[in-house]
Amino acid sequence: MELHFEELLDKITDFIKSEAKTETVVGEQFELGEFICVPVIKVGMGFGSGAGEAPENKKYSGQGGGGGAGVGIEPVGFLVTKGDEISFLEAGKTHGLAAAFEKVPDLIEKIAMSRNKEKETA
Repeated sequence: MELHFEELLDKITDFIKSEAKTETVVGEQFELGEFICVPVIKVGMGFGSGAGEAPENKKYSGQGGGGGAGVGIEPVGFLVTKGDEISFLEAGKTHGLAAAFEKVPDLIEKIAMSRNKEKETA
């Protein structure tokens, strides 16, 4: 058996190139009224490979190897243009009143826990 690490790593790299694109995660650029929106992503990746070969002798001989890769892709936000103006809208983060409403369940839970503790000590 002959090992072909360069071929294996080429195939892994080609797969990552085809999958780690903004279009794969959140889609392509689109227009919304007067605005043009361009999705932005964050990509992290890692590679690993290894091989070994036992020296040929009377008892054992052989070789083996493997390789792999991992990719993490996360939507970050959108670049938004209108005429000459460009701005960035962050994805997944809420601001103002919406952010306050997201914290309400945690606040209610803390109040309930505090009241339970007061009842236990009384």
